[in-house]
Amino acid sequence: MRAVTSGEAPPVIAALFAPPAQFTNSFGKYKPLLKFDDGREVRTAADWAVRRKELLGYWEKEIGLWPPVLENPRLEILGSTNRETFRQQRVRVETASGQMTEGYLLTPSGRGPFPAVVVPYYEPESSIGVGQVKLRDFALQLSRRGFVSLSIGSPGGDARKPDVDGALCQPLHFLGYVAANCYNALAKLPKVDPKRIGIVGHSYGGKWAMFGACFYEKFACGVWSDPGIVFDEARPNVNYWEPWYLGLEQGKTRTPGVLTESSPRTGAYRRLYESGHDLHEVLALMAPRPFLVSGGAEDQAERWTALNRVNEVYQLLGVTNRIAMSFRPAHDPTPESNEQIYQFFEYILGAPQ
Repeated sequence: MRAVTSGEAPPVIAALFAPPAQFTNSFGKYKPLLKFDDGREVRTAADWAVRRKELLGYWEKEIGLWPPVLENPRLEILGSTNRETFRQQRVRVETASGQMTEGYLLTPSGRGPFPAVVVPYYEPESSIGVGQVKLRDFALQLSRRGFVSLSIGSPGGDARKPDVDGALCQPLHFLGYVAANCYNALAKLPKVDPKRIGIVGHSYGGKWAMFGACFYEKFACGVWSDPGIVFDEARPNVNYWEPWYLGLEQGKTRTPGVLTESSPRTGAYRRLYESGHDLHEVLALMAPRPFLVSGGAEDQAERWTALNRVNEVYQLLGVTNRIAMSFRPAHDPTPESNEQIYQFFEYILGAPQ
């Protein structure tokens, strides 16, 4: 991973590494991360390594364990064409043992090795700029800038009924596992620098990217576009309670949508929420790796109160300018917010030569 301290951030993103003045040193309701469960203070990097295992263990107890990550996932080429300055290949990648998911691999011309990104979304076509929705074409735009990109869609094709291949974990956590296997598929390619692989996604893909990067330390960095970075039951799109995210519970169903008395919290989400845990604990698993929250309607400036807690971990580890956040009024990405994403990747992973 390129050291972010080796040069100044470009002007487009330089201001994103600090909260607005009104949220400086503000922590809201979010519990300190630098305390062990027994109340002892986390004072050193060695302490944090132990505390991180404690947090990881708690979350894995609640949301389940991944199957073993595939060290050499299969990557099959289904078709290939030249496009602009890169090679576009329709591929099938092994996202779980015996589970193959179709997507696209975009590879710049030249020898490499290049930085790379995993781009998860509902379907892979939008990520390469040929889908019906606009401004989700992260793979296309980054490959134009010299990044290898691997775009995939929901396992099984239905985001609300993901094919979790029998894994005994919550569906969102399984998506993180899928991302980890995509990392390994990319890392084996001769044109990819395995130390410079990030992940980016919007909304549903943002939740997916967040869980992939936070739970798989080999990702050098991550960007999540307006996923809802903390639990927020006032925002119906910050819907971690749904059974296709963290609310799966055998024998129970709920009507999709806002929580009600007749459609209450279920599954791991219920246990996590009612015991006072929140996603800033997951975000802390990224430390000291950089990440950008490309905030929109679901992630406005007040989310810095959670990020400030996470940043205390980074400060303990002696690193700065690793957590960034941008803001836009609406949920949909904009050309400006996407440009910030691309420059963040160039800054963190290094612009391709």
